[in-house]
Amino acid sequence: MPLIVYGHAFSSYTWKVLIALHENATPFEFRQVGPDQPANTTEWLQRWPLRKFPLLVDGERQVVETSIIIEYLQQAHPGPVQLIPEEAALALEVRFMDRFFDLHVMDAAQHAVNGALSGDATKRSEGLALSAEKLERAYGWLETRLAGMTWATGEAFTLADCAAAPSLFYADWVHRIGEPYPVLRGYRARLLARPSVARAVDGARPYRALFPLGAPERD
Repeated sequence: MPLIVYGHAFSSYTWKVLIALHENATPFEFRQVGPDQPANTTEWLQRWPLRKFPLLVDGERQVVETSIIIEYLQQAHPGPVQLIPEEAALALEVRFMDRFFDLHVMDAAQHAVNGALSGDATKRSEGLALSAEKLERAYGWLETRLAGMTWATGEAFTLADCAAAPSLFYADWVHRIGEPYPVLRGYRARLLARPSVARAVDGARPYRALFPLGAPERD
C-alpha cells in the first residue's frame, strides 16, 4: 500500500512534507482536503479530528506534525537524500533551523494572513504591522546566519531547507525580503530553483487566488 498524504497544495506545511517526499522520489498518494474534495476531507477528519494537515498514513500507522513526518520518512522509507544527519551535533543544528523557520518565519507571516482573513480593516493593518516587525528581525538574523552557506546548515539540503522553502516563499509575499538582505534573497532563489521545491510551487499555482492579501505577480 502506498503512503497517503492528506493536505492542500497551497498549504505551507503541506509543502514542507511534499518537498521531503519529492527529494527522495518516494511514492505516495496525495489526497487533497477541501470543500471540493468532501470524501478526502471526511477521511482526514475521521483520522485526525484536531483538523491540522498534513497527515501521513503508512498502512496502519498515522503520523502528524511536519518535522516528525519527515523524520519518520527517513527512518521508515529512507532515500538517497538524508534530510537529518546521523552525526548528533549536525542533526541538532538542522532541527534548530527547522524550528526557526517554522516558529520565527512562517508563524510571523501568519499574523498578517490571519488579520486579512478576519475581514476587519483594523485587524488586517495590525496583522501586517506585527508580521513586518517580526519578519524584519528574522531576516536580519538569517542574513548573518546564512552567510557563506549554500543551504540552511551548510552544503547539504536538509529538513531545515524543507521548512525554509515554504516559510520564505510566503513570508516574502507578506513582507518583501528587501535589498538589505542579499544573502537571504539569494538563498530563497536557490530554494525556488530546487526541483523538489519548484514542483510544490507549481502544484499550488491554481490556488493563488486563495491568498487573502493578494498573491503578487512573481515567483
